Amino acid sequence: MLDGLDHGVEASRVFDEQGSNDAALAHGVAEWGGDAVESDLLLLLFTSGTTGTPKAVRCTQGRLTSIALTASAGYGYVQEDVCYCPMPLFHGNALMALVAPALYVGAAIALPPRFSASGFIDDVRHFQATIFTYVGKAISYILATPSSDHDLDNTLTRGFGTEASSTDRVAFKRRFGCRLIEGYGSSEGGMSISATPDTPRGALGPALPGLDIAVVDPDSGEEKKRAVFDKGGALLNGNDAIGELVNRSGVGKFEGYYKDDQAGNSRSRDGWYWSGDLAYRDAEGFFFFAGRSGDWLRVDSENMAATPIENVLARYGPFANVAIYPVPDFDAGAGDLVMAAVELRDSSEFDPDSFQTWILDQDDFGTKWTPSFLRVMEKIDETATGKMTKVRLRNEAWQCDDVVWYRPARENSFHLLDIETSSKLNERLERARSEPKT
Repeated sequence: MLDGLDHGVEASRVFDEQGSNDAALAHGVAEWGGDAVESDLLLLLFTSGTTGTPKAVRCTQGRLTSIALTASAGYGYVQEDVCYCPMPLFHGNALMALVAPALYVGAAIALPPRFSASGFIDDVRHFQATIFTYVGKAISYILATPSSDHDLDNTLTRGFGTEASSTDRVAFKRRFGCRLIEGYGSSEGGMSISATPDTPRGALGPALPGLDIAVVDPDSGEEKKRAVFDKGGALLNGNDAIGELVNRSGVGKFEGYYKDDQAGNSRSRDGWYWSGDLAYRDAEGFFFFAGRSGDWLRVDSENMAATPIENVLARYGPFANVAIYPVPDFDAGAGDLVMAAVELRDSSEFDPDSFQTWILDQDDFGTKWTPSFLRVMEKIDETATGKMTKVRLRNEAWQCDDVVWYRPARENSFHLLDIETSSKLNERLERARSEPKT
């Protein structure tokens, strides 16, 4: 497989253990005198930081070895694979879903300097890659590049990652002939969920055999009700069904945060692993991702999650990327309004009338999901791994320099938000917050 390819190094597999030891000695570090054991701390893996400051997750020799064994079998890694790694090595997706299993079976690893949507398929052909991994919006960005009659001319057989929409997964398979294996996991390793052949469209998958995975109320710990959908697939009982995804079997492979016992204890309270992620579960036991802990909205006394709204709006043609987040309800003084930040595709413009007409045609769009504000951005904030981060969006709300469209309560039409209207909304919010609640 490697013969004749220019990988920049000789096509042989060499692990230079002594070289790193000599380098350490050159800087006055005492020579390591023992063999590594499973409990030895191997590395610190930083979380993505989508909802706050990244935390350093402990990863021992034993944990990474166990993951390498499980992932290599689960994703079918073989020595003949060429594993294309466009995601950063400081993130769990690249390290645990690609590098570790590839090293375990002795497969080749191709490392580009950085992720490039426009250069993706050229890299795949150059390295004759057979498998790759992705996170966040990487698949959307690849699909946004101009298509070619030669897109199917590649060596890819499969890809593994998280947070690609079901629409994007179907489009990627059709365009590149490569199956995407979507799963759920985290840097902490407290639990994982993978799709099965019978997994419904849009679902993560069922719990793995032997694991007690549940959706619970984060305050009481009581299990939430199973999700109920209408004929169009819209979730009808989000208030009762959406909760925190937990592993009641234990903490999985989570080994704590480095020098942050308080955060680690919060994750593992009562002997469960608390993911901090929102989800719901259908009657057949399949889990659906509903967003991060900061993606919870309470609109008109009803709890709802951002991800289902984002998944529907992502189908709207002019939108290249969508982020849904809560902003304060300036009339009630409590609760939230729905706000959307969108990136438009090249040459697209936001047409409020067309958008509203499109929403009315979507059978699976909830009655309280229509944004009150829509912010048009050149680029939505992302982490280094391509995951959207909404901290700045929530903090700025409608007070920003970007173009913002506003839909007043009980109206269907959007209007451009001008300085005068924005100031009045701010005054209404402060007044509502200062009024005594009865």
